[in-house]
Amino acid sequence: MRNDPIVVCFPFIGEEIGGSHISAIKLIEALDPGLVRPIVVLHVADGPVAAYLRERGVPFMVAPLGAGAVRGGKGTRGPRAFSLPLRAVGPLTRFLRSRNVAIVHTNDGRMHAIWALPTWLAGARQVWHHRGDPDARGVNWLAPLLASHIVTVSRFAQPARPVLAVGHKLSVVHSPFDPPIDVEDRADARARLVEMLGCPETTSFLGYFGLLIDRKRPLGFVDVVAAFVRRHPEIPVIGLLFGVPGKSVPELDQAVLRRAEALGVVDRIRLMGYRQPVEPWMQAVDILLVPAIREPFGRTLIEAMFLGTPVVATDDGGNPEAIEHGVNGILVPPETPDAFVEPIYRLLTDDGHRRQIVEAARARAHATYNVETHVARLTAIYQTLRRRADGTSVSSARRTAS
Repeated sequence: MRNDPIVVCFPFIGEEIGGSHISAIKLIEALDPGLVRPIVVLHVADGPVAAYLRERGVPFMVAPLGAGAVRGGKGTRGPRAFSLPLRAVGPLTRFLRSRNVAIVHTNDGRMHAIWALPTWLAGARQVWHHRGDPDARGVNWLAPLLASHIVTVSRFAQPARPVLAVGHKLSVVHSPFDPPIDVEDRADARARLVEMLGCPETTSFLGYFGLLIDRKRPLGFVDVVAAFVRRHPEIPVIGLLFGVPGKSVPELDQAVLRRAEALGVVDRIRLMGYRQPVEPWMQAVDILLVPAIREPFGRTLIEAMFLGTPVVATDDGGNPEAIEHGVNGILVPPETPDAFVEPIYRLLTDDGHRRQIVEAARARAHATYNVETHVARLTAIYQTLRRRADGTSVSSARRTAS
């Protein structure tokens, strides 16, 4: 049995940062260097992922010359989108071979596709970490053919209609979370937010955390705030959106403001932008709202549970795998803003109910979503893939000798 660390390459685009990046970087930081040697590669070295890695002291490399800066928007649509993987094959294959990479662990659609062929040509194995829609073409068409192992972040995210059976190489591994250590007093966090916004101390804050992309329904969040204001004008609330537009819809923040104005709640909505660290802001809000649909597994739900912020989320996607309705959070029908109103009202006005939800959520989070379990499961997958690769190599050598 080999004792040298397994070299695992983690490629990222780097042009935007979200929960999937944070989860992958937590894994990279927590890997045992005696077992796994990670190599982080960015195609875009001047973006938010590079800044986040530098802030945390995680070293990274820039994709080799010729592989291309795989930026989003118009640059990766149309015919050029299909030329990018082909143009990158040679440089990436040579890169992997020169560094003795055994496994390439990809974490989003473009990286899955761009690194798949170079990984195969370099004699490495690909771990395809799927964090998206179960109907996505990549995980149903390419992953069954090309990936050595498929990891999904929830049962919901498993490929819905794979072209080949994948049960033998599929694992559900929930994302890792560090329990917050140096959290401040909630009252202090809230007071600072009140001062920043210049609003009355009696204001209640409803929070949205994440990229502003259609799947997460930022416009739906505005609809929920408007529905609550119509039903309970006596309770002053402000809806705070913490996040920036994704590259696919860069104008979605302006669409949020237009929707708020059309519904007469523009004075109740604030675009807060990207904030890091997120903990003080999530502590400052009274309730986290998750109006997303087909969300594979939202990090914000678990982060809120650790921090004592109650969650009202849609009964859709991976949300029901994290929330037991009425126990550690509240689930409501998707695409139904009015369904949020009563749960919000009760959490704001019934201290006993709120305390019961918060305590159960914190206990569930600590018991279920820890970094150690996540790292152990991924490390075991890496080790299994290398053993199989070594066995294949031995078998091939024996056949050649005979």
